[in-house]
Amino acid sequence: MSEFFDALAPGYDDNAFHPLVAEALINGLTPEPSLLVDVATGTGAAAFAALRLSPGSVLAVDISPAMIKLAAAKVPSLDPDGRISWQVGPGVPLPLEDGSADAVVCASALHFLGPAALADWRRVLRPGGQAAFSVPSVHRFQNSDAFADVVAADLQMPGDLAEAAALATAAGFREATADTVTSTAGDRTRSVFVVHAVV
Repeated sequence: MSEFFDALAPGYDDNAFHPLVAEALINGLTPEPSLLVDVATGTGAAAFAALRLSPGSVLAVDISPAMIKLAAAKVPSLDPDGRISWQVGPGVPLPLEDGSADAVVCASALHFLGPAALADWRRVLRPGGQAAFSVPSVHRFQNSDAFADVVAADLQMPGDLAEAAALATAAGFREATADTVTSTAGDRTRSVFVVHAVV
């Protein structure tokens, strides 16, 4: 699977939608988490955005070495203090002990990781810890042949805000809220649900 996302890496930052989603995820979090984890970080949009929360540290994990390499190239200008640790590895399970994180974010990757990711986030989050993730609508997601082998077959993509929030509550989270992030560029409209929840 890493090879698939390695191939996407060179043009990943050309998509202005990724930073919009990252900002929406971070905007819903409480400031100053001791440890924030960015799952499937890609080229680091959410990890870098999280720095304004003044976290103690950020762990950014992605299965793609090429994505991590592109993210690391931005460190001198976006993270000069080196608060983000970059790690190549799978999003499930996370390389963390139980109850060790204050916040977990996942931008545009839950549909690749599947429901097992939600259970793992609950595992690594301390009581009261926060989760924030985005997920495409079943009505808008285009599961092309290119994505067929990497999209999680066991995740029911939501059709509305209530179903998006229910992904979190069904996994044992509470206080789940959902919103929509939409962007139109040219003749293409992109839209995802953004969910925030608490352990």
